[in-house]
Amino acid sequence: MTTRREVLKYVGLGMGAAAASALGATVNAKVEANDAQAPAKPAQTEVTDKSGKRLAAGAEIAWTKVAKKTAPADITVDPTKPAQTILGFGAAFTDAACFTLSRLGDNDRANLLRTMFGQDQHALSMGRIPIGASDYSTAAYSYDDGAADPELKRFSIDHDRDYILPTLRAALSANPDLFLFGSPWSPPGWMKYSNSMLGGNIRPENIPTYARYLQKFVEAYAAAGVNVRAVTPQNEIDADQGGRMPACPWPQEDEERLVVALGPLLEASGTKIWMLDHNYSLWGRVLDQLSNPRFKKYVNTVAWHGYLGSPEMMGNVKQGFPDVEMHWTEGGDDYKFPDYWTSWCKWGATFSGILANGPQSITTWNLALDERGRPNIGPFDCGGLVQIHSETKEIRQAGLYWALVHFARAFRRGTVIVASHDANGDAPAVSGVLYVPPGPLASGTGIPYSSATSRVFHTAAKNPDGSMVLVLTNPGDAREVTVACGGQTSKIALTADSLTTLRWS
Repeated sequence: MTTRREVLKYVGLGMGAAAASALGATVNAKVEANDAQAPAKPAQTEVTDKSGKRLAAGAEIAWTKVAKKTAPADITVDPTKPAQTILGFGAAFTDAACFTLSRLGDNDRANLLRTMFGQDQHALSMGRIPIGASDYSTAAYSYDDGAADPELKRFSIDHDRDYILPTLRAALSANPDLFLFGSPWSPPGWMKYSNSMLGGNIRPENIPTYARYLQKFVEAYAAAGVNVRAVTPQNEIDADQGGRMPACPWPQEDEERLVVALGPLLEASGTKIWMLDHNYSLWGRVLDQLSNPRFKKYVNTVAWHGYLGSPEMMGNVKQGFPDVEMHWTEGGDDYKFPDYWTSWCKWGATFSGILANGPQSITTWNLALDERGRPNIGPFDCGGLVQIHSETKEIRQAGLYWALVHFARAFRRGTVIVASHDANGDAPAVSGVLYVPPGPLASGTGIPYSSATSRVFHTAAKNPDGSMVLVLTNPGDAREVTVACGGQTSKIALTADSLTTLRWS
């Protein structure tokens, strides 16, 4: 049985239709002739690999004119075929993550956040905020605990003033343009049949009150100096989690009632609503909801998780609604996984598959946790993007961290993903393959690990200044690959188990 925290399944397909930018700009499908011009300068490289390199400057790569009757390049980049505009990459500021960061000294915390979010450093630019408690919290809480309070007279975000809001403000100091969005795990218990935040449905008569509750969260955070630019109606919209953690399943008709009530309340703030916030496998529900004019009036953005299904399922939505925007809002490793510290290639492959199917941002799970994946009031064993030891305060970066910051540094806000394909014309050269690390986690998949390590994963993009960037993920042994763009070709030596970024103009 697949668990919520199992390693993500990945099947890569084509690039999909051009998408509208989450920043309000659109990708111009008409590409000028000089957009396909040959590289004028050598490519600069940046490498992370198993030898110990972490975002290290690599060899300069020269370009030569493609000779006639030459075999197709291993990877071809086509800047004349643009897709979605990137918003950014980041992680979740859970209660647990902010508490863990608060246990550092002031200088250490500020330096860590500066390294993570500074745009001259590791360039993260997205953050997810649980609205109240998630499973990764010090305790279950809402902003209106106690007996029924339909007028929300008791509403308060005081819980967040201790270490959540200070952490968010510190991250905003490192990157003032940090894009923050909120996701609730549960309404206050008194709004639900269960009278508890731990599983159970909301009483439909409380939906208008809950819409005001979410509005008050956005307004209270703005007053505290933190602008929440989007909210999802619910984290994992159809998951009850067996009453083991804050959760609230929403039947489709109830979610639609919430959106119709919430939409007008958020118009003044400009805060957007992102739907679903759950797995690829629920794409059919998304299609049906977007077909409802009352719903689509307020929602044109889908938030996806990757725990069930495969990335090309997002393309089904894109085909039906080409103007829809998409973001990937949760995923991560368990700290008990044998590859927790070395999984950069697993995640490089995963990110390539996601970006090949339309999302404009990728936000992973907990920003930071301790060595036992805590604080944690839920049933799962997630690891932090960084691990901060509860006693020594030693800071270590997970394999996921290095993959995420490689992509964040390569694909900055405003960068446009462009087509890339392998010698067979496949994009991004992993069709039909699940990337699964060796060991116990691979058992039962029916997909041999060698199927993935025999391939190079790739994602290419064009910067606003016309320069190009390409990230190559090589989960196998060292190899040489050829890259072609604009009638020019280059040879690149990829080290074993590596991520390599190429930049050229």
